[in-house]
Amino acid sequence: MGVISAILDALFGGGRNVVKDTVEVFRQNAESSARRDAAYRAAALGEFGREFAVPRRGRFDRFMDGLNRLPRPALALGTLGLFVAAMIDPIWFASRMQGIALVPEPLWWLLGAIVSFYFGARHQVKSQEFQRSIADTLANTARVRGEIAALEALRNGAGEARSFSTGENAALADWRRVNDK
Repeated sequence: MGVISAILDALFGGGRNVVKDTVEVFRQNAESSARRDAAYRAAALGEFGREFAVPRRGRFDRFMDGLNRLPRPALALGTLGLFVAAMIDPIWFASRMQGIALVPEPLWWLLGAIVSFYFGARHQVKSQEFQRSIADTLANTARVRGEIAALEALRNGAGEARSFSTGENAALADWRRVNDK
C-alpha cells in the first residue's frame, strides 16, 4: 500500500487528489458551494440589517410621526360619528348639513385637492365639472334658510314634518303603492 501512495505522490505531487480535481472540472464541489452560499446569505442579511436599522430619533421626530398617523383614523372615526349623530338627533344633524349646503363649489374643490394631495392621490377625475357656481350657491341661500327655520320649528314642536329632499324617493313611492292596495 505504501508503494502505490509513493508512486501517486511522485506523479501528482503530495497532498493532491487527482480524482477530486478531475471531477470538479465537470461538477461543482458541494462543500465549497455551501460555504459560498453561507457567506452570500450572511452578507445579504447583514446588508438588510443595516438597511432597516431604525435610527434613534428625538422627541420632536416621534411626535411628528404620531401626528402624521392621526388624519386617516380621525376621518374614519369622524365619518362613523356623523352616522351616529344622524341617528341620535336627526334634526340637529339636518341643520348642520343644510349649513354645509351653503359652502361654495370652488371651496369643495379646494378641500378635495388638499385632501387628495395629503393622502397621495396621483390623479383627480378630470370628467368632473363644476355643477354649481358661487351664484347658484347664493341663490340657494333663501331655500336653505327656509329649511333650517322649518327644522327649528319641528324641534320646538310648532311645525309639521315635511320632506326636505328635492327628488322623489323611489323606495318610499313603491312602498306606498304596495301598501295602498
